[in-house]
Amino acid sequence: MDKIEFLKKNIFQNLENLTDESEADAIGYFSESDFAIILERIEKLGIGIYRIEPRLEGERFAVKVHEDYRKKATDSKWYKKAFAQFKKQEPKLQYAASYKVSEKLLNKPNPVGDKDPS
Repeated sequence: MDKIEFLKKNIFQNLENLTDESEADAIGYFSESDFAIILERIEKLGIGIYRIEPRLEGERFAVKVHEDYRKKATDSKWYKKAFAQFKKQEPKLQYAASYKVSEKLLNKPNPVGDKDPS
């Protein structure tokens, strides 16, 4: 399974992707509430985030990367802090991110089921 397939199946499931069809190369933009769910899901699985790129009314708002916080992509402290800062700055943002998914996780038959049997 490739990274985009994995994210759609295990992370973005039951969330509304706000990306236009013309933005086919983008993984997806999500509302603030859906992005909060994404952050919870990726933290449980140990997935990292390299960068968060919110937009406001279709225009890029800003970018934060893990290096800005001197943290590894898989350190949830940086992306939680960045998300909190964005929310405080502007409440109507839509969020996209670039994710780090390990080969080991991509090759697991049921990665979400392994972490949460319910």
